[in-house]
Amino acid sequence: MNTPTSLIYDKSTPGRLGAHLEDLRYSEQDKQKWLPEFLRNASAPPLPEVTEGEVMRHYVDLSTKNFHIDKGFYPLGSCTMKYNPKRNDVAADNPSFGTAHPLAPESEVQGCLHLLWDLKAALMEISGFPAMTLQPVAGAHGELTGVLIMKAYHEHLGKPRKKILIPDSAHGTNPASVFIGGMVPVEVKSNAKGLMSAEAVREALDDDVAGIMLTNPNTLGHFESEIIEIADVIHKAGALLYMDGANLNAELGLVRPGAIGFDLLHINLHKTFSTPHGGGGPGAGALGVSAELEKFLPKPVLRHGMPSTGDSKSASESPSEFYLDWDRPLSIGRMHSFYGNFANAVRGYAYVRTLGAEGLRRVAENAIINANYLRVLLSDAYEIAYPGACQHEVVLSASRQKKNGVRAGDISKRLLDYGYHSPTTYFPLIVPEALMIEPTETESRETLEKFADALNKISKEIETDPEMVRSAPHNTPLRRLDETAAARNLDVAFLPEE
Repeated sequence: MNTPTSLIYDKSTPGRLGAHLEDLRYSEQDKQKWLPEFLRNASAPPLPEVTEGEVMRHYVDLSTKNFHIDKGFYPLGSCTMKYNPKRNDVAADNPSFGTAHPLAPESEVQGCLHLLWDLKAALMEISGFPAMTLQPVAGAHGELTGVLIMKAYHEHLGKPRKKILIPDSAHGTNPASVFIGGMVPVEVKSNAKGLMSAEAVREALDDDVAGIMLTNPNTLGHFESEIIEIADVIHKAGALLYMDGANLNAELGLVRPGAIGFDLLHINLHKTFSTPHGGGGPGAGALGVSAELEKFLPKPVLRHGMPSTGDSKSASESPSEFYLDWDRPLSIGRMHSFYGNFANAVRGYAYVRTLGAEGLRRVAENAIINANYLRVLLSDAYEIAYPGACQHEVVLSASRQKKNGVRAGDISKRLLDYGYHSPTTYFPLIVPEALMIEPTETESRETLEKFADALNKISKEIETDPEMVRSAPHNTPLRRLDETAAARNLDVAFLPEE
């Protein structure tokens, strides 16, 4: 059984050295004299005294306790935690990209601008939108950009609108982005199939509705089958149709959102296009828009084929194939400094070029196959929230297990003992005891079968020994924590006193 790792201070032995510095030009006493008295330490800081080997082993041990996609299956629903190809990192580490200064003249970063141009072109082809910005650096940041564009569009027409419709199954970032953007979120109930109906949208419409934000496939793992009718209803009301592209992994090469009525779409490069994420970043939330909304995109906009006037040289002396257009009177303004999250743009570009059109289509097909395979493997032990074939993810309900006193959160904790990261738990909010699982296309059949076997074994444990599951995890470095208390009462470790 694993035990908590000792603090590095617990391994300290007075007088032990891990490294030796050569004699310095100036003594410590000399350097102390250069500092104002209030900055001087009365004594040396109480740093741990350990060997280099002990330091190395300590931090390697810590690193193995962290769970990540390279270590095991990460079945978080809606997060698309797929394998991150290492060739993407090799491309991003290219010195020509890594050493490019963000303030360099456009003429000196033509290669970087060319890559961004080609990535935009690929994303526009994939999504079906004629215009795109790469500035947003997260999915929610892309949502906020879209909300501001929707707001600017209606203001430009001279008819400002305040409301944006949002399904009750939506990601929590949707209403948050709407609120931050100065708009008002209005919830619309899903129907018995877990879908948004055109009739429900029609009933929620009034002259103050600026648009609707839909995730498609939605967070229940189902494709919005009435999307054409919804687009017609929304557009006849003078509103806009926004797609949260968090689940675009299920549509690559199969559906082009811009071709079925959507006016805006944000794309998570850190989900759909395999760039790493977790821990708050790094992310990238490219936003595609219709031709009518192009003039509101964040500035500057990357252009092609004209001389740049932004360099120190004159346009005639410094022709640039790619340049940044700042002359955008209707733009919502800059959303991020420089070129957005450039390193992740390089990774996403490498992924697109590696797979090509055929490979991207197979991504969606395999993601859908994997999710439905898990649905079938788990359907005897768990309730399927909304029965029927799903897209890229399957949502289970542990309502049956709750009757034996075990909740979805307990099941997620018990999965840790089997060596798996927990799935998304208690979301979507409209599913009682929800367990939301997205296997992605990068997991093998054997991995899915072992994972399903673990969940099925846990269901049997609940029948014979529910306390075993309620008290899980048992084999992790730390046992179950009171997460609410931990969030409200932080236990911060301070340096030991002398």
